[in-house]
Amino acid sequence: MMTGWKAFGKQNPVVIKLPPPLTDSDTSLEEAFKSRRSVRDYSADSLTLQQAAQLLWAAQGITQPVPYGLRTAPSAGALYPLEVILVAGKVKGLDAGVYRYKPASHEIVEIVAGDQRSELCRAALSQESISDAPACIVITGIYQRVGKKYGDRGERYTHIEVGCAVQNIYLQCESLGLGTVVLGAFYDDKVQKVLNLARDEVPLAVMPVGAIK
Repeated sequence: MMTGWKAFGKQNPVVIKLPPPLTDSDTSLEEAFKSRRSVRDYSADSLTLQQAAQLLWAAQGITQPVPYGLRTAPSAGALYPLEVILVAGKVKGLDAGVYRYKPASHEIVEIVAGDQRSELCRAALSQESISDAPACIVITGIYQRVGKKYGDRGERYTHIEVGCAVQNIYLQCESLGLGTVVLGAFYDDKVQKVLNLARDEVPLAVMPVGAIK
C-alpha cells in the first residue's frame, strides 16, 4: 500500500517550477508581529503565482540545502514530518487544482485537477472563508517520519512544528499585504478524501489566503 502521499493515480503528474523566493521586503519582522491578525474576509482578487510560491516557501522552504536540507521552520531531528498542499482556485498562471509543494526543488505537483475549494469548505464545517479565498494552504503531517526515532513523542513534535509553519505563513502574509486565518475545525477523513491523501497523512491546519477586503 502506498503511504505518505500519492499523486491521484497519475503516472505523469503536472509539475510546475515556482518563481524563486524573495528574502527581503519593506516590512520588518517587528511590524509583522504588530499587525498580524486573523482575516476571514477576502477580496475577489486573484493571488499571483509569486505570492503563492512565497507562502509555500515560508511554510517549508529550503534555507540550507546541504547537508540536511534545512528549512524555514524547525523540525525535531531534521526529519520534517510536514507536507504543504496548495488548493488553488484563483491563482494567476496556475490552473485550479490541488498541488503538493516539493521543498527540495521548489516545485508543485498536481495531485487533484479542478477547483476543490467548495469541497474543502464542506469538509471543514462549511467555513466560508475557505471557499471565498482565492487559495488555501493545507498543512498535513506524517507522524511515522518522526515516530521512527522519537516514538510516541513524535506526534507532539509534529504538532510543535506545524505551529511554527503556521506562524511563518501568518507573518509572510503580513509582508505581502495578504490575509489568512488558521482553521482546525474539519473532518479529517473528508479532507483526506478531497485532497486524495493516504491514510497515514493527517490534515493538521487549513489556511485560506487572499487579499484583504
